[in-house]
Amino acid sequence: MAKPKSDAEKLIATNPNARANYFIDEVVEAGIVLTGTEVKSLRNASPNLRDSFVEVTGQLGKKLEAFLMNTHIAPYTHGNIWNHTPTRKRKLLLHRHQIERLYGASVRDGMTIVPLRMYFKKGLAKIEIGLGKGKKKGDKRADVKKKTADREIAKAMKQNQTRGKR
Repeated sequence: MAKPKSDAEKLIATNPNARANYFIDEVVEAGIVLTGTEVKSLRNASPNLRDSFVEVTGQLGKKLEAFLMNTHIAPYTHGNIWNHTPTRKRKLLLHRHQIERLYGASVRDGMTIVPLRMYFKKGLAKIEIGLGKGKKKGDKRADVKKKTADREIAKAMKQNQTRGKR
């Protein structure tokens, strides 16, 4: 008997640089067009999303397409001579209105489209892409300061609670 598919997501990879280098305004879920060996490789090992980005090509009145660029998915270990190339461009499956909105924001507002995380949902490979604006050096420093301050506050609160229990 076949195993029922669960609605749970199985995380494959995340992009740690995305939220550190960009202010993410909008998040969109997209499907990915993959070959068989790429899916098998994703199930075995994690891909590298660190230098990845999304490129929207075409003309606005005509057909627009979104592609995931520079994502490294290692070749399948038990693959044959028809194994995939690791950093090929992969088509993203989005609705037309979503692609047009992403294209408009990237061209008009100068925003960047970056992948945030890759996961399996109901057995299908999905990618979460974010529309963001690049952070400057001062913004990154402010984020680090805020994180350390929050960490110190949490530590002080925890110490305060343990003193009260004695």
